[in-house]
Amino acid sequence: MLLQFPAANFHKDQSTRFSGRAGYLDSSKPSSLKLTPSHTTQPFNVSGIRMQAGDEDFELKQMRDMAAAKKRWDALIRDGKVKLLTPREAGYAIQLSNKTLLDVRPSSERKKARVKGSTWIPIFDVDDKFDAGTLSRKVTNFVMGGWWSGMPSLSYDKQFLSKVEEKLPKDTDLIVACQKGLRSLAACEQLYNAGYRNLFWVQGGLEVAEEEDLVTEGPQPLKFAGIGGVSEFLGWTDQQRLQAAREGWGYRLLFSARLVGVFLAADALFIGAQQVGRYIQDIRSH
Repeated sequence: MLLQFPAANFHKDQSTRFSGRAGYLDSSKPSSLKLTPSHTTQPFNVSGIRMQAGDEDFELKQMRDMAAAKKRWDALIRDGKVKLLTPREAGYAIQLSNKTLLDVRPSSERKKARVKGSTWIPIFDVDDKFDAGTLSRKVTNFVMGGWWSGMPSLSYDKQFLSKVEEKLPKDTDLIVACQKGLRSLAACEQLYNAGYRNLFWVQGGLEVAEEEDLVTEGPQPLKFAGIGGVSEFLGWTDQQRLQAAREGWGYRLLFSARLVGVFLAADALFIGAQQVGRYIQDIRSH
């Protein structure tokens, strides 16, 4: 599902990533946000036709909810209720105007890289519960791509607004940022509806920030905070490809060596499994 955000100059790939990583829209949430974790399983029905119809209805509902959110977010920006900033402009605003940057990313991203002096209140965070429902979502998340992207199962923080209101007065000049720019826009909508009127949104998210744009802390650059899993290990993310293009063959050789190592390990496991199978067969034959 590709979504375009013309008023905010969104790219198609941002919309795709939001649908797969940040969450989907759900009418069970307040109309100001309507976001739930993206990894939810549908109840199985023994009737294939009935199950297929249910899945189609579910997808149509996702599309309708996302389209409704797009219209609301477009209106916020078009009407000037939320102002756009590039990461570089956000850096200037923080240094020269002493504006507050509200980081709404989950802990898995913030611990890798963060803006120095920023206020951290995640709108979604890593779901660390271990009840049956949560474990099911985590397994689904892993199977549906978490192993590749490294993205953990996230849950919406129902106390997000109250936590912001505890720390930040409603007349605060507030710069809201996330990794890719979509969860932060959803947060801007909630904050505006709650009475915050001096809102600034980092377009494209912290992922598009260059190292000189913002003063940062953490072991990695901001643009790498949202990657993980096997794709990061092999260097197959967009961010790593751009970095490889800048740094040349040395950077590429590192990940090429890792890829060769993965193939060798897989081959060794396959050969080992064959040998074990033959050994067991020989035992049975005797």
